[in-house]
Amino acid sequence: MTAEFWLLLLLVFVIALAYSSVGHGGASGYLALMSLFGFAPAQMAPSALSLNILVSGTAFLAYQRAGHFSLRLLLPFVLTSIPGALLGGLTQVSTRTYSLLLGGVLVFAALRLGLQPRSPRDENWLAPPRPQVALPFGAGIGYLSGIVGVGGGIFLSPLMLLLRWADAKRTAAASAAFILFNSASGLYGHLSRGGLDWRGLLPLVGAAFAGGLLGSRIGARHLPGVWLRRILAVVLAVAAFKMLRTALG
Repeated sequence: MTAEFWLLLLLVFVIALAYSSVGHGGASGYLALMSLFGFAPAQMAPSALSLNILVSGTAFLAYQRAGHFSLRLLLPFVLTSIPGALLGGLTQVSTRTYSLLLGGVLVFAALRLGLQPRSPRDENWLAPPRPQVALPFGAGIGYLSGIVGVGGGIFLSPLMLLLRWADAKRTAAASAAFILFNSASGLYGHLSRGGLDWRGLLPLVGAAFAGGLLGSRIGARHLPGVWLRRILAVVLAVAAFKMLRTALG
């Protein structure tokens, strides 16, 4: 194994650790890495979604066992996001304009989360949106996520926090479950259009699992909500940079 291969494994581990600490799977980070390391474009989205399923599943179990999961919060979003992600996975579109717009949105969300002052009530109350609001949001997030090969937490988490639908811990738990379902649905859509080199993916699976296991335990049990929000802001900024680089490159 080459030094470049070990560097790739290390970076996958770090990405899985950072993303899972806030209930994310890390697909946007894996996609950026795969682009840098010369993965075939047709393999990138299904590979990232496969790692996403593993890491988000690990994160969900950690947050659920710590008592932060709310089915009432998640259900209306996921009911429409699953078919939306499947449809997105079956859709082939140009992503240049989309990446440019999305990058701007993520920059705004990162700044809002990173600069938002801490409020005593931020972590102590839960006000889920009404179903007529959550259902269309879930469908839209699912569809966009399926197209680009991510689980959707990068969209759902800032919405929940900025619109005060949940605190940081409940947001992370709901996002992890949301990402798990959407990634599975989107992966099915992508695989129906072509195969995946599972043997080549196995080393990355091991690195992602180790990072996801450690990161999710730290996030669920040891990090206060304000730090989860700040880590999420960094994650969003990294994803925004990747999207803008793709659009303008």
